[in-house]
Amino acid sequence: MARIVKRPAAFMAATAIALTVVFSTPAHAQVTAFRQAIAENASQDDAIAAFYRARDFQGLWSGTDELAQARRNALLGAFDSASLHGLPQAQFDPQALIARMQVADTVYERGQMDVELTKLFLDYARDLQSGILVPSRVSSDIKRQAPVRDRLETLTAFAEADPTTFIRDLAPQTGEYARLMRAKIDLEHRILAGGWGETVRASDTLRPGDTGATVVELRNRLIKMGYMGRSVSSTYDEQLVEAVSKFQAEHGLLVDGVAGGGTLTELNVSPEERLQSVIVAMERERWLNRERGERHVWVNQADFTAKIIDDGIVTFETRAVIGANTSDRRSPEFSDTMDHMVINPSWYVPRSIVVGEYLPQLQQNPAAAGQLQIINASGQVMSRNQDFSQFTASTFPYSMKQPPGPGNALGTVKFMFPNRYNIYLHDTPSRSLFARESRAFSHGCIRLQDPHDFAYALLAVQTDDPQGFFQSKLRSGVEQRVNLDTPIPVHLDYRTAFTNADGTLQFRRDVYGRDRQIWNALSAAGVAGAGVQG
Repeated sequence: MARIVKRPAAFMAATAIALTVVFSTPAHAQVTAFRQAIAENASQDDAIAAFYRARDFQGLWSGTDELAQARRNALLGAFDSASLHGLPQAQFDPQALIARMQVADTVYERGQMDVELTKLFLDYARDLQSGILVPSRVSSDIKRQAPVRDRLETLTAFAEADPTTFIRDLAPQTGEYARLMRAKIDLEHRILAGGWGETVRASDTLRPGDTGATVVELRNRLIKMGYMGRSVSSTYDEQLVEAVSKFQAEHGLLVDGVAGGGTLTELNVSPEERLQSVIVAMERERWLNRERGERHVWVNQADFTAKIIDDGIVTFETRAVIGANTSDRRSPEFSDTMDHMVINPSWYVPRSIVVGEYLPQLQQNPAAAGQLQIINASGQVMSRNQDFSQFTASTFPYSMKQPPGPGNALGTVKFMFPNRYNIYLHDTPSRSLFARESRAFSHGCIRLQDPHDFAYALLAVQTDDPQGFFQSKLRSGVEQRVNLDTPIPVHLDYRTAFTNADGTLQFRRDVYGRDRQIWNALSAAGVAGAGVQG
């Protein structure tokens, strides 16, 4: 098993002293040759070449002066703790780097090494600021682009800053990132201490009042996981009910205190797998390492929730239904800006649904899907008294629309953040789906359980009577657009691991298998499953 190794404080100091001697600036007679070596080795990278050219090809890391030493120490210290961030340790190995620096004896090798350190610094900065992976290369459903910083600006700022502070601040400065890092360390320690013990081998549901060996296994695992204190009871008692209920609440399960099949499956997930989910969440946090808006909407697809967040505090939350787990219906991930809502909306049926679902029905029975109007290119409602079998998916000349009404597929309101994916948040007449534990049923848009309250919360910043305003529009029965005076960022994300503000770690099922894809890509990039140094 891999080990967590904490470097003694003297390690970095000793390293700095050794490198002061070995990796020093060349004598005056060799300065021109040193700068020429830097120029040659920097020439293949435009940003690095421009940076060194602006400083007359002086070294950034070389020298015995205090600043050069501080830069080297800061970089080596960052590399030494790279695995704490879930970065590939082999790529940022401080001891391997020290060895390479120590053998840079000639003027050319020292100039070459200075440029190499700059490249490694930029790689580290990119991975820590923006993520190791390119999101869209992992999954085509992840549409967001990580916030990649300008490399020349990064170098220029670093050269003028306190190096330790600058490197420390490269990581996302969010409370969530800090809490995830703490959770990662805690899980690593738990793994090193033996994990959570034996899995629960129950084949049937365990209920209050049950006794026996499987109840003891359940009890022991919950004790190891920290959900209950020490106990010698072999009965499914009230203490065990409370522990199971707490576990269920922190894993997005139906909270009933009964250890059914779904609960037991989640209980038996290993701490190593949970650690992988946390590392993935840290990578995802790096993908969103930008201003998200003092007020913003956050949809966690894996949690089936939509929230309004004001200054870091959740001020509104509702259950959500997301896209079904098929290739054409999964809800994508991206960020955009909501600028209006539509009350009493019409449903303009997406072309893919028109030709994929409704055209075959019309070909069998022209009266099918009678709630929908068939519209020609001029916007006129067409008669159903025609032979639809003459059309194919590519030749069907009509669109379809459902007018406002109590049975409208979008319900009474939709919330618009215009985007190329035609995704939005909306009401729905299918209320029963919100009672389910897993809620992946839509065509891709996000359905809200409490859309009216969501609308009131959005409108509260622009009217003294948001409920009265909304209801007056609703009672008209007429489709009406209501602009938001202050557009609000919307982030559609997917987190199987996340924390509450109090630091409580939460886990959710990977309904799309998307986080498994991310973990596989991270592992291929050299991220260690145990996330430790050894």
